[in-house]
Amino acid sequence: MEDRLQILEVARKAIRTEMLALRDMEERLGDEFVAAVEAILASRGKCIVTGMGKSGLVGRKIAATLASTGTPSFFLHPGEAFHGDLGMISPDDIVVALSYSGETDEILKIVPFIHSNGNKLISMTGNPESALAKHSDVHLDVGVKEEACILHLAPTSSTTAQIAMGDALAVSLMQLRSFTSVDFARLHPGGSLGRRLLMTVGNVMRSHDLPVVAPDCPATEMIHAISKGGLGLIVVCDGDRIEGIVTDGDVRRAMEQRRADFFNIVAADIATPHPKTVSADEKLIDAEKTMTRNKVTSLLVTDAAGKLQGVIQIYDIKL
Repeated sequence: MEDRLQILEVARKAIRTEMLALRDMEERLGDEFVAAVEAILASRGKCIVTGMGKSGLVGRKIAATLASTGTPSFFLHPGEAFHGDLGMISPDDIVVALSYSGETDEILKIVPFIHSNGNKLISMTGNPESALAKHSDVHLDVGVKEEACILHLAPTSSTTAQIAMGDALAVSLMQLRSFTSVDFARLHPGGSLGRRLLMTVGNVMRSHDLPVVAPDCPATEMIHAISKGGLGLIVVCDGDRIEGIVTDGDVRRAMEQRRADFFNIVAADIATPHPKTVSADEKLIDAEKTMTRNKVTSLLVTDAAGKLQGVIQIYDIKL
């Protein structure tokens, strides 16, 4: 028990230390941050992020976040840059360099090229008096009072501060670019959100071998149709006119309530009339909202005349 309490206390202290570091950074945020956002927004090129070690790992994350939220960006390793990859930086690009000490040799070596190439340099350090900070057009202070590491050595609070500052840049730029969920989806077509925002009901609905029965379909045939259909429901139709739906839950409840009389009923007796419908050209995200609003997991897909075209279920949307 004592070991467990000690583990939790160390963990909670680490989290508190990082929370306090972020709170301090929030209070320091000011004109330099605004200048950094405006510089990136005004850039006609890409945002090149660079850093070594842990700062480099954070830099990769920042570049990926920027790129996925409307700011073209990529990560450039400073060591590789010094050995030929500087050619990846065009004069219209803007560079964001991460170095907590502000004295990282690999970063400082490429600063002269950045200046001579005409690029603006934004630095993110924990020391405003460092060489990197002093040779930057804009400096973002991510200094922390202490690391969360029990030895106060391993980058912990400081890397959290860098990540938070990068996220703050990305979110601010999203706001200024009027970046929408649709824009996000276009950049994430393979993701769940992109799929729901870009694909339509017609893309995923089941339209073949639909479990359709007549209003006078007897109980035994209803059970067989539900099992064979594989959707957990049957659609009750009188010709092309939809009369309602019967779910497997409706059948179970009818069996419990009617007992021996259950096998004397027909589909029309237990069908839910006026089932919720959706058109094939609606986006998946709109179909999902309709399901959530009406507390259902399936929708019938109909054309303008109300004729059944298919069935879509929540499982089709949240693949």
